[in-house]
Amino acid sequence: MHGFEVLADPVRRRILELLSGGARAAGDIVTAIGEEFSISQPAVSQHLKVLRDHRFAVVYKDGARRLYELEPEVLVELEDWLERLHPPVYASLDALETEIARGRRERRGRDADRPTVPVPDERKSS
Repeated sequence: MHGFEVLADPVRRRILELLSGGARAAGDIVTAIGEEFSISQPAVSQHLKVLRDHRFAVVYKDGARRLYELEPEVLVELEDWLERLHPPVYASLDALETEIARGRRERRGRDADRPTVPVPDERKSS
């Protein structure tokens, strides 16, 4: 499963959102996700396993609790991959934005050079 496939699932995305605020106990995650998505504890545990297996989250023990924490390294890898797409895609859009701005400046310049002609008020001519 590719990283984007992991992120394609709304339950897993929501778990990552929860973890972005800091480490969370497995029980807290199960409760929050179970209520939001109406899914069972085993289903939430399966999503947590997918996140662990694909390095999106790490788990460690704190006494009797299992704490999950976001692992940012894999997110950085995905961002880096997306960044490689950025220049070709956005270069064209940047050029378009430049041309639109140039056209606006030219229109403003032409409009400033035109003499103002009063527009007759049709109500007065009746």
